[in-house]
Amino acid sequence: MTGPQSSAQLDAALQALVGRQGPVQVAAHPVAGDEIRAWCGVMGEANARFLAGDAAPPATLNIWTMPDRLEGSDAGRDDAQPQHAAYGLLDAAGFTGVVATNSDQAYERLILAGDVLSAQTTLAGISAEKQTALGTGHFVTTEVAYTDGSGAPVGRLTFRIFKFRPGTGRGREEAPQDPGVDDEPPRRPRPRWNQDQAWHWEGLRERELRIQRFTDSGRLVHPPANADPVTHGMDHDWVVASGRGTLYSWTAPEHPQVPGFDYPLVVGLVELEEGVRLVSNVVGLPSDQLEIGMPLELCWLDSHDDVTLHQFRPAQPGRRDGTLRRGEVAVGDRLPPCPVDVTRELVVGGATATFDGQDVHHDPAAARAKGLPDVIMNILTSSGVVARWLGDWAGNDAEFRNLRIGLGVSNHPDDVMTLTGSVEACEGDTVTVAFAGTNSLGRHVHGAADLVLPDDGRGG
Repeated sequence: MTGPQSSAQLDAALQALVGRQGPVQVAAHPVAGDEIRAWCGVMGEANARFLAGDAAPPATLNIWTMPDRLEGSDAGRDDAQPQHAAYGLLDAAGFTGVVATNSDQAYERLILAGDVLSAQTTLAGISAEKQTALGTGHFVTTEVAYTDGSGAPVGRLTFRIFKFRPGTGRGREEAPQDPGVDDEPPRRPRPRWNQDQAWHWEGLRERELRIQRFTDSGRLVHPPANADPVTHGMDHDWVVASGRGTLYSWTAPEHPQVPGFDYPLVVGLVELEEGVRLVSNVVGLPSDQLEIGMPLELCWLDSHDDVTLHQFRPAQPGRRDGTLRRGEVAVGDRLPPCPVDVTRELVVGGATATFDGQDVHHDPAAARAKGLPDVIMNILTSSGVVARWLGDWAGNDAEFRNLRIGLGVSNHPDDVMTLTGSVEACEGDTVTVAFAGTNSLGRHVHGAADLVLPDDGRGG
């Protein structure tokens, strides 16, 4: 039995809703410039058109008719909407957990400040019960058509969520624990140093990469030495490195594997912009995407209570000046990798900026009650961050035709997601970019987007 009814009865009730179209839902408020700018601030969007608040980034398509922005206090939770009727049946049957899994947006035109958007939803499909890593549950797919105040189409969305029973995921059963066994993961070997190098390690604890400088010659040396290798002078101080550098060389040792290290492990020789080279782990990118000379930036690893180590990751790419042109792009071109710090502020701020009141995005206790270890980034924020990165690469005048997103593992606070992508197709003035975003748990997001670029004869 599934709750008060059998699985067969539940499936029959759910399938009876498939194909139904709900009544049109109208936003209670026009799209506002300050709301556009708030979204841009959270996502890091720097396109001047959007920062002015006159037009909204395409990835905001479905935020303007979120439940809290609809006419009527209960307009977004009305069982006249077939998807909400389905959610109610699933909740009653114990499938109270929910995560978004797919979002396919297609755009007809830019959303403008002052637009009052409407949405009409069709329940496109409900899967049979599935077993996933999160738990047993059902995938629910909806199709939404968005129009403006005159009824003209603005865009379409195909959206899929997974409703699951908390606590039924694969591998959630805990094996009996031997009380004599220490289950703390192994730590890295503790670095050894003496009082002559203490200044370097104290700097790392303070998030400073200090490089030794001999005062008679001004020569920078790393690792710290007792004397200048040329003048033999011993008086020294230090400079704090900017943290910017390039990858000079690297290797990926496989054997023997040392406890406390995560494999695959990349050991890089990093050339700092100060001219000094140092050995450090390179994180956030698989070895097959590393390139000699690629820009890197400093990041940190707290390996012990009082030991902090330097690491390097792909440098945050800057925004393109002007706009990429079609003739400048070829199939196989790689986009610059982009690390995204998944802070609690980004997770919660993203939910707020997208008018998403689901408690799993802002309430850790509620998230745990629904089978999650902590709050999770919502798919609207994932879409926004991806779209911002793609826009940074393409430039201000590139036009999005669509954005297709699939989610895998969750983005939780205190992690880093690295976005990577490449040009998959070029047809006429349209470029298709395939992308993925990976965090410490695996692949969080994957998908593709079609962008229209100006040809070689147009301004940008």
